[in-house]
Amino acid sequence: MKTQILKRHLRGIPLLEVFPEAALSQPLPLIIYYHGWQSQKELVLTQGRKLAQQGFRVLLPDSLNHGARRQKASQVPSLTFFQSIQGNLAEFPLLVAEYQRRGLILNNWLGVGGVSMGGITTSMLLTAHPEIKAGACLMGSPQPWKYLERIQERAQAEKLSLGADYPQLVSWLKYYDLSMAPEKINGRPFYLWHGTKDQRIPYIDVASFYQAIKNEPYAKRTIFVTGEGQDHLVEPDLMTDTADFFTHAYEL
Repeated sequence: MKTQILKRHLRGIPLLEVFPEAALSQPLPLIIYYHGWQSQKELVLTQGRKLAQQGFRVLLPDSLNHGARRQKASQVPSLTFFQSIQGNLAEFPLLVAEYQRRGLILNNWLGVGGVSMGGITTSMLLTAHPEIKAGACLMGSPQPWKYLERIQERAQAEKLSLGADYPQLVSWLKYYDLSMAPEKINGRPFYLWHGTKDQRIPYIDVASFYQAIKNEPYAKRTIFVTGEGQDHLVEPDLMTDTADFFTHAYEL
């Protein structure tokens, strides 16, 4: 299936919209897909195309401080990282409302996905938006507070000053930590993929989350796939698997 790509600027958010050819004004199931840290929307375009080829309308936004919105990162370790995620969370309803207003979301079907920072965003959105029908977290983590603790440990080892009140500054993370309220998955299709050799976001954070929930009724449609020997990289086959996941989730 051929696809079309439009470069848009909606509600102050630069994004790419990808959809099946000639379906610009046709209602379609909608997926919002987020890029990773120090990346940009164009670098997840291949995934966007694969999803659009399955009949979805896909929005690929630039996160705050990235792509067309690029800003110099704060010298405070990971502060810009978490601010970028918070921006994704705050802007998500704006994008959804815009496409609802246009009548372009078929059957109100809404999916989210992302890589790395975008995967963390996806897991967080599942805690706050029951209207999301399916999510895919690739190389991200459903345990952002644990990830924060790892950042603090690394900063201390490198003798970087975070300030005694740093946990308070990012305390909002707890409200969106899926591992603290996993029942919010609520039976929705949720796809997790992580490489065992990931040096950025440890594999154990995702594997331990899945082991803790896999037998719970709310996790009956949660899938965890291990990338044996894989690092922090999404290969083309994984993009295809992710598109297939969303297709199956839409058919449920």
